[in-house]
Amino acid sequence: MAEMRRLFFWRHLRSEMSAHILYAHRGAQSRSGRGLSFWFVPLSASVSELPMEDRELPVMFKARSRDFQEVSVQGVLTWRVTDPAKLAARIDFTIDLATGQWRKQPLEKIAQLLTEQANQLAWTYLAGTDLADALVSAGRRVRELLAERLAAEADLVGLGIEIVSVAITATRPTAEVERALQMPAREAIQQLADKATFARRAVAVERERAIAENELQNKIELAKREQVLIDQEALNEMRRAQEAAARQRVGAAADADCARLQEASRADAERTRADLYRNLPPHVLLGLVARDLPGGLPAVEHLAITPDLLGPALARLARDSETRAPADQKEA
Repeated sequence: MAEMRRLFFWRHLRSEMSAHILYAHRGAQSRSGRGLSFWFVPLSASVSELPMEDRELPVMFKARSRDFQEVSVQGVLTWRVTDPAKLAARIDFTIDLATGQWRKQPLEKIAQLLTEQANQLAWTYLAGTDLADALVSAGRRVRELLAERLAAEADLVGLGIEIVSVAITATRPTAEVERALQMPAREAIQQLADKATFARRAVAVERERAIAENELQNKIELAKREQVLIDQEALNEMRRAQEAAARQRVGAAADADCARLQEASRADAERTRADLYRNLPPHVLLGLVARDLPGGLPAVEHLAITPDLLGPALARLARDSETRAPADQKEA
């Protein structure tokens, strides 16, 4: 807003470049332009200040579609002043010369006028469009319609303003209808989510089955290897037993052969001894028996030899001695 200063009965006005000042003295316009700065006498002056920058106006209006469904449209209209003199002639932008503030609310009047014009155009379009089509294309069609119609609107041209741009931010039905319209899409999305969940579970089950089969296969392979190991150990034990039995048989055969040889040696010795003893005289045999007898008998404390036993033996011994003596002399 304009900055006002006071010096005695004078006033000094300073405005920004974004504001257009219309100064009238005694009912006649004497100054007009942007960013003016001047002294004046307030008793005979009138000052209007008009904003020249682009201004945004949020709009929201409701309409009923052709199928009797309520639709709300939200958007933003951007407008600006093109002819300050025309606008000041139609709407009061006079400022207080003491404070520099507008005496009335001119921007609210412009906003009301633009909102009514936009609401009428949007309502006309939506009334001839079904809800589904309106939700799909209303944003684009309403934006184009407002930009085209408002730019050519005679009332706005006569005011000295123009529409810079139109933006539609949302086109929505009532909450109940919106939930009903969202339900099929939600169900489809939920079905896709369930399908993905089932697929993920199926993959998990398949992987678990593959893991279980792999573990079972490993157990079977380990069991087979264990069986092979057991069979090999049994075969090794059998071979060791056979080798031990073979060694025992060889040892037994060797022992048997040794025993047979010993027995054969004893038998040969006995036969040789028997052959020697067979040709010996009886008294010699008796003497040998008498020599070997003490060693084979238990300890004998008393031994009684009678003449009946010793006499015949001595006599036989004497005869043998006499018989060998002449033989020895002949050989000599």
